[in-house]
Amino acid sequence: MIECVLFDLDGTIVNTNELIISSFMYTLEQHALPALTREQMIPYMGTSLPAQLRVFTNLEDVSPLEASYRHYQTEHHDELIKAFPNVNETLEVLRSRGIKLGVVTTKIRPNTIRALEMFDLLKYMDTIVTLNDVEKVKPHAEPVLTAVGNLEVNPEKTLMVGDSPVDIQSGKNAGVLTAAVVWSLKGEEMLREYEPDFILQDMTDLCDLVAGGGTSL
Repeated sequence: MIECVLFDLDGTIVNTNELIISSFMYTLEQHALPALTREQMIPYMGTSLPAQLRVFTNLEDVSPLEASYRHYQTEHHDELIKAFPNVNETLEVLRSRGIKLGVVTTKIRPNTIRALEMFDLLKYMDTIVTLNDVEKVKPHAEPVLTAVGNLEVNPEKTLMVGDSPVDIQSGKNAGVLTAAVVWSLKGEEMLREYEPDFILQDMTDLCDLVAGGGTSL
């Protein structure tokens, strides 16, 4: 039986997709770099910001670009992020059943807290592991293992939920169960290639899953 559920943030429990894509477009334009389409960006979303910027620009030092990206995000955060359906309701049910909950993200801590507070999600989280809390980011096991350690839970009874291949890989590397969400911009077919243990068609699927009902793959 699942006793703990860990969530990625961006694109999983908070719809930050447009904020992220717009931030990249702004950054490339500000630094007079070749523009990219949404389709070119989406496969890399979920990895760390420096890693994405290096792929998009072929530059090694991307710190000036990171500064531009974070400036744009700070300015446009609240207007460009949205809620996903049934997230709060599902977390309320999971919490009522005694399930421990947490966030594992490659986002920096201040922006993570800001997004969680905006949609009243912070109150549900027993641990929050961000870019600032680890040396190695997803797909490495460290972020998930850090959350597992913080909560003192059994990895075999822990589920990592995400919208990106790196979420699935990090979960598998940490020895926990994994679930992919079909509302990912990457698409269900791509995520299936990484062999998650479960596929969530809707956030409410978690209610049956933690009760032992499972959900289709």
